[in-house]
Amino acid sequence: MSCHRPNEDSLIARFFAPIAAAGGLGLKDDAACLTPKANHDLVLTTDALVESVHFLPGDPPRSVARKALGVNVSDLTAKGADPTGFLLSLALPEDWTEAWLADFADGLGQAAGDFGCPLLGGDTVKARGALTLSVTALGQVPAGRMVRRTTAQIGDLICVTGTIGDSALGLALRSDPAWAKILSAPHRAFLADRYLHPQPRWRLAAAVRACAQAAMDVSDGLAGDLAKMMRVSGVSAEIDGDHVPLSDAARAAVEASPGLIHQVMTGGDDYEILCTVAEKNLDRFRKEADSVDVRLSVIGRVVAGTSLPIFRMSGSERRYDVGSFSHF
Repeated sequence: MSCHRPNEDSLIARFFAPIAAAGGLGLKDDAACLTPKANHDLVLTTDALVESVHFLPGDPPRSVARKALGVNVSDLTAKGADPTGFLLSLALPEDWTEAWLADFADGLGQAAGDFGCPLLGGDTVKARGALTLSVTALGQVPAGRMVRRTTAQIGDLICVTGTIGDSALGLALRSDPAWAKILSAPHRAFLADRYLHPQPRWRLAAAVRACAQAAMDVSDGLAGDLAKMMRVSGVSAEIDGDHVPLSDAARAAVEASPGLIHQVMTGGDDYEILCTVAEKNLDRFRKEADSVDVRLSVIGRVVAGTSLPIFRMSGSERRYDVGSFSHF
């Protein structure tokens, strides 16, 4: 990590060097050194998070750290890549405190351990504006085995992990909507946690590369991301909206306010895996998902055409033409 403030070296030594992997060289050099496995390709992804855009002022620093790394690990998983390590660029606002940074580093170290994705290096600077951080994550796949989003085939089944819409509803709770008062305290806590702490399905990476035809993670909403995948693959999709997996908390919210179903389908920050799977590979994929305790749901099928995917729900049909959720 290069020096941009008088005590940056001491901050790195105190907060970040203890959680760095061997490839980070103790964070005492200007670069990391990494040797990929033989006959493997490197997969790289990067995401920036900005306060008030990707997380809210006052969010716990441990949660901010976990989200910053988690969203990148989710991208790697969707490519079938096993996490290898990450680089962090952190721009601290003028009112930062050492207590905040200590909690952030602790949360980052725990997330790195949980996801098997260690810190390799990065940069720390002082910013005049909002807290901003950027993570570049690296993963590895056997040569030629990265799963693309452009390769969905007509007839493939469309699958998604976990549950959809929890994070969008968790964010909506921060505005204290009327429907929130009908939810139980455990349901509100569950939705709030899903917004704060994405759960990248990194243990599913090997199954994704073995079974998925095409894949991406759901970061900008199920409807929007599905439309992206179908468009770049030159196909379309038919979705049984009643089969889109909802948590008990999300289902309770939709029952309290039925119009929320559209927010569930289009809201961002789920960080689940959306993929297409040849029917012959479905049983194997289910078994692999079960073995790592990841819920897997079949929600539709890839069909010929170039129109927006159609969602059939409770006897009605809808195409979401507004576009996907955007952090921009």
